[in-house]
Amino acid sequence: MRASRIIILALCILLLPIRSFAEPEESQSFNVSEYIFGHISDAYDWHITTVNDHHISIPLPVILIDGGVHVFSSEKLAHGAEYDGYRIAAKGEPSEGKIVRASDGTRPLDISITKNVCGLIIDSVLLVVLILLCARWYRRHNVLKEAPTGLAGLLEPVIVTIEQDVIKDAVGPEYQKFSPYLLTAFFFILINNLMGIVPFFPGGANITGNIAVTMAMALFTFLAVNLFGTRHYWKEVLWPDVPLFLKAIPIMPVIEIIGMFTKPFSLMIRLFANMLAGHIMLLSTIAVIFLTVKLGPLINGSLSLISVLFGIFLDVLELLVAFIQAYVFTMLSSVFIGLAHPQPETH
Repeated sequence: MRASRIIILALCILLLPIRSFAEPEESQSFNVSEYIFGHISDAYDWHITTVNDHHISIPLPVILIDGGVHVFSSEKLAHGAEYDGYRIAAKGEPSEGKIVRASDGTRPLDISITKNVCGLIIDSVLLVVLILLCARWYRRHNVLKEAPTGLAGLLEPVIVTIEQDVIKDAVGPEYQKFSPYLLTAFFFILINNLMGIVPFFPGGANITGNIAVTMAMALFTFLAVNLFGTRHYWKEVLWPDVPLFLKAIPIMPVIEIIGMFTKPFSLMIRLFANMLAGHIMLLSTIAVIFLTVKLGPLINGSLSLISVLFGIFLDVLELLVAFIQAYVFTMLSSVFIGLAHPQPETH
Protein backbone atom coordinates (compact mmCIF):
# COMPACT_ATOMS: atom_id res chain seq x y z
CA MET A 1 0.00 0.00 0.00
CA ARG A 2 2.82 2.40 0.89
CA ALA A 3 4.59 1.76 -2.43
CA SER A 4 1.41 2.46 -4.43
CA ARG A 5 0.85 5.72 -2.52
CA ILE A 6 4.42 6.83 -3.25
CA ILE A 7 4.03 6.10 -6.98
CA ILE A 8 0.72 7.95 -7.20
CA LEU A 9 2.09 10.88 -5.22
CA ALA A 10 5.10 11.11 -7.54
CA LEU A 11 2.77 11.27 -10.55
CA CYS A 12 0.73 13.96 -8.83
CA ILE A 13 3.82 16.07 -8.15
CA LEU A 14 4.82 15.80 -11.81
CA LEU A 15 1.46 17.39 -12.68
CA LEU A 16 2.01 20.44 -10.48
CA PRO A 17 3.75 22.64 -13.09
CA ILE A 18 1.03 21.90 -15.67
CA ARG A 19 -1.14 24.98 -16.22
CA SER A 20 -3.44 23.74 -19.00
CA PHE A 21 -3.25 21.24 -21.84
CA ALA A 22 -4.85 23.52 -24.44
CA GLU A 23 -4.49 27.12 -23.26
CA PRO A 24 -1.76 29.48 -24.46
CA GLU A 25 0.63 30.70 -21.79
CA GLU A 26 -0.63 34.28 -21.83
CA SER A 27 -4.29 33.37 -21.14
CA GLN A 28 -5.79 32.75 -17.75
CA SER A 29 -5.31 29.12 -16.85
CA PHE A 30 -5.87 26.61 -14.10
CA ASN A 31 -2.84 26.43 -11.84
CA VAL A 32 -2.65 22.99 -10.26
CA SER A 33 -0.07 23.88 -7.62
CA GLU A 34 -2.10 26.87 -6.38
CA TYR A 35 -5.24 24.72 -6.31
CA ILE A 36 -3.64 21.88 -4.33
CA PHE A 37 -1.50 23.86 -1.91
CA GLY A 38 -4.27 26.41 -1.46
CA HIS A 39 -6.41 23.62 0.00
CA ILE A 40 -3.80 21.93 2.19
CA SER A 41 -1.99 25.03 3.46
CA ASP A 42 -3.06 27.10 6.44
CA ALA A 43 -5.01 30.35 5.99
CA TYR A 44 -6.43 33.27 7.93
CA ASP A 45 -9.94 32.52 6.68
CA TRP A 46 -11.95 29.36 6.02
CA HIS A 47 -12.90 29.13 2.36
CA ILE A 48 -16.33 27.55 1.90
CA THR A 49 -17.07 27.75 -1.83
CA THR A 50 -16.90 29.99 -4.89
CA VAL A 51 -20.06 31.24 -6.63
CA ASN A 52 -19.69 33.23 -9.89
CA ASP A 53 -16.04 34.00 -9.11
CA HIS A 54 -17.07 35.27 -5.68
CA HIS A 55 -15.25 33.55 -2.81
CA ILE A 56 -17.43 32.73 0.17
CA SER A 57 -15.25 32.44 3.26
CA ILE A 58 -15.51 32.60 7.03
CA PRO A 59 -13.14 35.29 8.36
CA LEU A 60 -11.15 34.25 11.42
CA PRO A 61 -9.73 36.43 14.22
CA VAL A 62 -6.22 37.82 13.79
CA ILE A 63 -4.27 38.15 17.04
CA LEU A 64 -0.90 39.91 16.90
CA ILE A 65 1.47 40.84 19.71
CA ASP A 66 3.56 43.77 18.51
CA GLY A 67 4.08 46.51 21.10
CA GLY A 68 0.63 45.60 22.37
CA VAL A 69 -2.14 43.20 21.41
CA HIS A 70 -3.85 43.77 18.07
CA VAL A 71 -7.10 41.87 17.47
CA PHE A 72 -9.20 42.24 14.33
CA SER A 73 -10.96 40.19 11.66
CA SER A 74 -8.92 38.67 8.85
CA GLU A 75 -11.49 40.19 6.48
CA LYS A 76 -9.68 43.51 6.99
CA LEU A 77 -6.64 42.06 5.17
CA ALA A 78 -8.52 40.45 2.27
CA HIS A 79 -7.42 41.07 -1.33
CA GLY A 80 -4.06 42.56 -0.37
CA ALA A 81 -5.52 45.29 1.82
CA GLU A 82 -3.60 46.89 4.69
CA TYR A 83 -5.07 47.40 8.13
CA ASP A 84 -3.61 48.82 11.33
CA GLY A 85 -0.16 48.79 9.74
CA TYR A 86 -0.28 45.10 8.70
CA ARG A 87 -0.84 43.13 5.52
CA ILE A 88 -0.54 39.57 4.22
CA ALA A 89 2.74 39.01 2.40
CA ALA A 90 2.24 38.57 -1.32
CA LYS A 91 3.42 35.65 -3.42
CA GLY A 92 7.19 35.57 -3.81
CA GLU A 93 7.94 37.42 -0.56
CA PRO A 94 9.99 35.68 2.15
CA SER A 95 6.96 35.43 4.47
CA GLU A 96 4.48 34.57 1.72
CA GLY A 97 0.94 34.13 3.05
CA LYS A 98 1.83 35.36 6.55
CA ILE A 99 0.93 38.64 8.22
CA VAL A 100 3.78 41.16 8.11
CA ARG A 101 4.28 44.80 8.99
CA ALA A 102 3.31 46.96 6.02
CA SER A 103 6.28 49.27 6.63
CA ASP A 104 9.22 46.85 6.48
CA GLY A 105 7.78 43.38 5.74
CA THR A 106 8.93 41.87 9.04
CA ARG A 107 6.71 39.51 11.01
CA PRO A 108 5.16 40.30 14.40
CA LEU A 109 4.40 37.62 16.98
CA ASP A 110 1.37 35.95 15.36
CA ILE A 111 -1.00 33.85 17.51
CA SER A 112 -4.01 34.17 15.20
CA ILE A 113 -6.83 31.65 15.00
CA THR A 114 -6.04 30.27 11.55
CA LYS A 115 -7.93 27.60 9.63
CA ASN A 116 -5.87 24.78 11.10
CA VAL A 117 -6.17 26.17 14.63
CA CYS A 118 -9.93 26.55 14.21
CA GLY A 119 -10.20 23.01 12.84
CA LEU A 120 -8.08 21.74 15.72
CA ILE A 121 -10.42 23.39 18.24
CA ILE A 122 -13.53 22.00 16.52
CA ASP A 123 -12.12 18.46 16.34
CA SER A 124 -10.93 18.60 19.96
CA VAL A 125 -14.37 19.72 21.15
CA LEU A 126 -15.93 16.93 19.09
CA LEU A 127 -13.59 14.40 20.74
CA VAL A 128 -14.48 15.63 24.24
CA VAL A 129 -18.21 15.56 23.47
CA LEU A 130 -18.04 11.99 22.11
CA ILE A 131 -16.14 10.72 25.15
CA LEU A 132 -18.43 12.53 27.62
CA LEU A 133 -21.54 11.16 25.90
CA CYS A 134 -20.05 7.68 26.07
CA ALA A 135 -19.19 8.14 29.77
CA ARG A 136 -22.72 9.38 30.50
CA TRP A 137 -24.17 6.10 29.24
CA TYR A 138 -21.99 4.14 31.68
CA ARG A 139 -23.01 6.40 34.57
CA ARG A 140 -26.69 5.77 33.87
CA HIS A 141 -26.60 2.04 33.16
CA ASN A 142 -25.42 -1.08 34.89
CA VAL A 143 -22.93 -2.72 32.54
CA LEU A 144 -23.29 -6.01 34.41
CA LYS A 145 -26.94 -6.25 33.36
CA GLU A 146 -27.06 -4.72 29.87
CA ALA A 147 -24.76 -4.33 26.91
CA PRO A 148 -23.75 -0.85 25.73
CA THR A 149 -25.89 0.65 22.97
CA GLY A 150 -25.62 3.65 20.70
CA LEU A 151 -22.40 5.63 20.88
CA ALA A 152 -21.13 3.61 23.86
CA GLY A 153 -21.70 0.39 21.93
CA LEU A 154 -19.74 1.83 19.00
CA LEU A 155 -16.75 3.07 20.99
CA GLU A 156 -16.39 0.29 23.58
CA PRO A 157 -15.08 -2.40 21.17
CA VAL A 158 -12.54 0.05 19.77
CA ILE A 159 -11.38 1.17 23.22
CA VAL A 160 -11.12 -2.39 24.53
CA THR A 161 -9.27 -3.58 21.43
CA ILE A 162 -6.71 -0.75 21.51
CA GLU A 163 -6.14 -1.04 25.25
CA GLN A 164 -6.01 -4.82 25.58
CA ASP A 165 -4.41 -5.84 22.28
CA VAL A 166 -2.07 -2.89 21.73
CA ILE A 167 -1.34 -0.90 24.88
CA LYS A 168 -1.34 -3.73 27.40
CA ASP A 169 0.78 -6.07 25.27
CA ALA A 170 3.36 -3.38 24.43
CA VAL A 171 3.62 -1.45 27.70
CA GLY A 172 3.33 -4.31 30.16
CA PRO A 173 1.88 -4.50 33.68
CA GLU A 174 1.90 -0.70 34.15
CA TYR A 175 -0.20 -0.11 31.03
CA GLN A 176 -3.10 1.48 32.90
CA LYS A 177 -0.90 4.44 33.84
CA PHE A 178 -0.41 5.28 30.15
CA SER A 179 -3.77 4.15 28.74
CA PRO A 180 -5.46 7.59 29.10
CA TYR A 181 -2.78 9.32 27.03
CA LEU A 182 -2.48 6.58 24.40
CA LEU A 183 -6.24 6.23 23.93
CA THR A 184 -6.59 10.01 23.71
CA ALA A 185 -3.82 10.11 21.10
CA PHE A 186 -5.54 7.36 19.09
CA PHE A 187 -8.96 9.03 18.99
CA PHE A 188 -7.49 12.50 18.54
CA ILE A 189 -5.58 11.39 15.44
CA LEU A 190 -8.49 9.31 14.14
CA ILE A 191 -11.03 12.15 14.42
CA ASN A 192 -8.68 14.68 12.85
CA ASN A 193 -7.89 12.24 10.03
CA LEU A 194 -11.58 11.60 9.35
CA MET A 195 -12.54 15.28 9.54
CA GLY A 196 -9.76 16.09 7.08
CA ILE A 197 -11.48 13.90 4.49
CA VAL A 198 -14.84 15.70 4.83
CA PRO A 199 -14.85 18.23 1.94
CA PHE A 200 -17.10 20.86 3.55
CA PHE A 201 -17.10 22.97 6.72
CA PRO A 202 -16.30 22.11 9.51
CA GLY A 203 -14.20 19.42 7.82
CA GLY A 204 -11.42 19.74 5.30
CA ALA A 205 -8.75 21.28 7.53
CA ASN A 206 -5.35 19.66 7.07
CA ILE A 207 -4.68 19.05 10.78
CA THR A 208 -2.64 15.83 10.84
CA GLY A 209 -1.01 16.88 7.56
CA ASN A 210 0.49 19.83 9.47
CA ILE A 211 3.94 19.00 10.79
CA ALA A 212 3.50 21.29 13.81
CA VAL A 213 0.62 19.13 15.05
CA THR A 214 2.42 15.84 14.49
CA MET A 215 5.51 17.30 16.16
CA ALA A 216 3.46 18.15 19.27
CA MET A 217 2.04 14.60 19.33
CA ALA A 218 5.52 13.11 19.00
CA LEU A 219 6.78 15.42 21.77
CA PHE A 220 4.12 14.08 24.16
CA THR A 221 5.28 10.54 23.44
CA PHE A 222 8.91 11.61 23.93
CA LEU A 223 8.04 13.06 27.35
CA ALA A 224 6.00 9.99 28.33
CA VAL A 225 8.94 7.75 27.46
CA ASN A 226 11.76 9.71 29.05
CA LEU A 227 10.10 11.32 32.07
CA PHE A 228 8.67 8.03 33.30
CA GLY A 229 11.46 5.73 32.18
CA THR A 230 12.79 3.35 34.83
CA ARG A 231 16.30 3.31 36.27
CA HIS A 232 17.11 0.27 34.14
CA TYR A 233 16.05 2.18 31.00
CA TRP A 234 18.41 5.06 31.73
CA LYS A 235 21.19 2.64 32.59
CA GLU A 236 20.77 1.03 29.16
CA VAL A 237 20.92 4.47 27.56
CA LEU A 238 23.88 5.94 29.45
CA TRP A 239 25.82 2.79 30.40
CA PRO A 240 24.60 -0.09 28.20
CA ASP A 241 25.64 -3.69 28.76
CA VAL A 242 28.30 -3.80 26.03
CA PRO A 243 32.10 -4.22 26.05
CA LEU A 244 33.85 -1.52 28.05
CA PHE A 245 35.68 0.06 25.11
CA LEU A 246 32.33 0.81 23.42
CA LYS A 247 31.22 2.66 26.53
CA ALA A 248 34.51 4.42 27.16
CA ILE A 249 34.86 6.00 23.69
CA PRO A 250 31.72 6.37 24.00
CA ILE A 251 30.04 4.93 20.95
CA MET A 252 27.00 3.13 22.33
CA PRO A 253 25.79 5.87 24.73
CA VAL A 254 25.87 8.38 21.86
CA ILE A 255 23.91 5.99 19.62
CA GLU A 256 21.36 5.38 22.38
CA ILE A 257 20.91 9.11 23.02
CA ILE A 258 20.45 9.76 19.30
CA GLY A 259 17.88 6.95 19.28
CA MET A 260 15.90 8.76 21.99
CA PHE A 261 15.22 11.55 19.46
CA THR A 262 14.93 9.54 16.25
CA LYS A 263 12.02 7.50 17.60
CA PRO A 264 9.64 10.45 18.12
CA PHE A 265 11.00 12.03 14.93
CA SER A 266 9.89 8.97 12.97
CA LEU A 267 6.44 9.22 14.58
CA MET A 268 6.18 12.85 13.52
CA ILE A 269 7.27 12.32 9.91
CA ARG A 270 5.26 9.12 9.35
CA LEU A 271 1.92 10.63 10.35
CA PHE A 272 2.58 13.97 8.64
CA ALA A 273 3.81 12.48 5.34
CA ASN A 274 1.06 9.88 4.99
CA MET A 275 -1.81 12.27 5.65
CA LEU A 276 -0.34 15.06 3.51
CA ALA A 277 0.24 12.61 0.66
CA GLY A 278 -3.36 11.44 0.87
CA HIS A 279 -4.68 15.00 0.54
CA ILE A 280 -2.38 15.77 -2.40
CA MET A 281 -3.36 12.56 -4.21
CA LEU A 282 -7.08 13.25 -3.84
CA LEU A 283 -6.84 16.90 -4.87
CA SER A 284 -4.64 16.00 -7.85
CA THR A 285 -7.27 13.54 -9.02
CA ILE A 286 -9.98 16.20 -8.82
CA ALA A 287 -7.73 18.69 -10.63
CA VAL A 288 -7.83 16.51 -13.76
CA ILE A 289 -11.47 17.60 -14.27
CA PHE A 290 -10.46 21.27 -14.52
CA LEU A 291 -7.27 20.65 -16.49
CA THR A 292 -9.13 18.96 -19.34
CA VAL A 293 -12.05 21.41 -19.66
CA LYS A 294 -10.83 22.88 -22.97
CA LEU A 295 -10.00 19.55 -24.56
CA GLY A 296 -13.61 19.08 -25.53
CA PRO A 297 -16.65 17.42 -23.94
CA LEU A 298 -15.69 13.89 -24.99
CA ILE A 299 -12.19 13.89 -23.48
CA ASN A 300 -13.18 16.02 -20.52
CA GLY A 301 -16.27 13.91 -19.83
CA SER A 302 -14.44 10.59 -20.00
CA LEU A 303 -11.50 11.79 -17.91
CA SER A 304 -13.89 13.41 -15.43
CA LEU A 305 -15.69 10.11 -14.99
CA ILE A 306 -12.39 8.32 -14.40
CA SER A 307 -11.35 11.09 -12.01
CA VAL A 308 -14.58 10.82 -10.01
CA LEU A 309 -14.36 7.02 -9.78
CA PHE A 310 -10.69 7.16 -8.79
CA GLY A 311 -11.50 9.93 -6.31
CA ILE A 312 -14.14 7.73 -4.67
CA PHE A 313 -11.60 4.93 -4.46
CA LEU A 314 -9.06 7.27 -2.84
CA ASP A 315 -11.68 8.51 -0.36
CA VAL A 316 -12.41 4.94 0.70
CA LEU A 317 -8.68 4.28 0.90
CA GLU A 318 -8.24 7.41 3.05
CA LEU A 319 -10.85 6.07 5.48
CA LEU A 320 -8.70 2.98 5.92
CA VAL A 321 -5.49 5.03 6.13
CA ALA A 322 -7.08 7.32 8.74
CA PHE A 323 -7.58 4.36 11.07
CA ILE A 324 -4.25 2.71 10.22
CA GLN A 325 -2.22 5.87 10.95
CA ALA A 326 -3.96 6.38 14.30
CA TYR A 327 -3.35 2.70 15.10
CA VAL A 328 0.32 2.81 14.07
CA PHE A 329 1.04 5.97 16.06
CA THR A 330 -0.58 4.46 19.17
CA MET A 331 1.14 1.10 18.71
CA LEU A 332 4.62 2.60 18.23
CA SER A 333 4.12 4.99 21.15
CA SER A 334 3.12 2.00 23.29
CA VAL A 335 6.20 0.08 22.17
CA PHE A 336 8.51 3.02 22.97
CA ILE A 337 6.93 3.44 26.41
CA GLY A 338 7.19 -0.32 27.00
CA LEU A 339 10.90 -0.25 26.13
CA ALA A 340 11.35 2.37 28.85
CA HIS A 341 9.77 -0.03 31.36
CA PRO A 342 11.66 -3.30 30.84
CA GLN A 343 10.51 -6.23 32.95
CA PRO A 344 13.05 -8.21 35.00
CA GLU A 345 13.94 -11.52 33.47
CA THR A 346 12.58 -14.59 35.24
CA HIS A 347 14.59 -17.81 35.37
